Amino acid sequence: MPQGKKNIREFSLEELVTVIKELGEKSFRANQVYEWLWKKNAHTFEEMSNLSLSFRNLLEEHFYIDAIHVEDEQISKDKTIKCAFGIETGKIVEGVLIPTKSRMTACISSQVGCSLACTFCATGRLKLLRNLTAGEIVDQVVYLKNQAEQRYNTPLTNIVYMGMGEPLLNYKNVVRSCEIISSEKGLGMSPKRITVSTAGIAKMIRKLGDDDVKFNLALSLHAANDEKRNKIMEINESNNLEELREAVIYFHEKTSSRVTFEYIIFKDFNDSIEDAAELAQFTKCVPCKINIIEYNPIDEGAFQQADAAKVDAFANYLESKNLIVNVRRSRGKDIDAACGQLANKNKAIASSERVLKG
Repeated sequence: MPQGKKNIREFSLEELVTVIKELGEKSFRANQVYEWLWKKNAHTFEEMSNLSLSFRNLLEEHFYIDAIHVEDEQISKDKTIKCAFGIETGKIVEGVLIPTKSRMTACISSQVGCSLACTFCATGRLKLLRNLTAGEIVDQVVYLKNQAEQRYNTPLTNIVYMGMGEPLLNYKNVVRSCEIISSEKGLGMSPKRITVSTAGIAKMIRKLGDDDVKFNLALSLHAANDEKRNKIMEINESNNLEELREAVIYFHEKTSSRVTFEYIIFKDFNDSIEDAAELAQFTKCVPCKINIIEYNPIDEGAFQQADAAKVDAFANYLESKNLIVNVRRSRGKDIDAACGQLANKNKAIASSERVLKG
């Protein structure tokens, strides 16, 4: 962060008009700059070729662009791509491009590290260092979008905020990044192609409803009784299932959006028919779909992958209760890019941790 300079991507278009006029330039220049920042994803003022050299120098004098860069990239045998993005010296986040037959999904991060310490998640072992800016979030999408087009000749179809961090604890920047991604002045993607996943911050789920967001909400549930959920997710002690149920109902009433419930299934912990019955009872509160997610082991983790037969029986029970169920098979396990594995065995992140411990 250059001393004395402001991050130009922090300004809305209206704010940018004001600051550009204060520099003695005409207001239409703000539209040109904004287009370079968000539609063309310029990472330097030098790239803004339709602006005069003197104006570019003026921008350089007063502002900086909080662009990210790629530190490391791995490609799985199933074509999943995991990227380690450098945010600033010693700080790394990860993003993943997940190709399937029906969709091309970018899984992106919202924080450097995470404060929630869920026991099954590699990212939860990292300390929370800081929130990402809206620009740093959008940069991940742009890079993975370009990878989809260049490597697989396929457009990006979906974006999920399911990488490192808890999105609703970085509410302002996450919501703004969604607005930029879906704006015609930005990437122009439909907000219905965007899903923000939360471990369950009831107050902020209600705020999503109050703000009438257009993107999708996913709640990482993983257990439908408080005793079990407390064991694996500390956040449940302050945001219990009854509070989450009421918050989700409120969100649906405000937005009319269907909610996704995510359920990582662990061997001999939450994979019984009794667990399925509890999940069915909880999820009846709103129109929803349920994603049953195959567990991906992490180093020194306490859980194991559930048996395939139990997963099928679990899903079949839910379907018998007229619930929409998808079983999500792991992608990118060989490069630790699967759900819950981000930051597991990552060379770039291990290096950054050494720098930070210094």
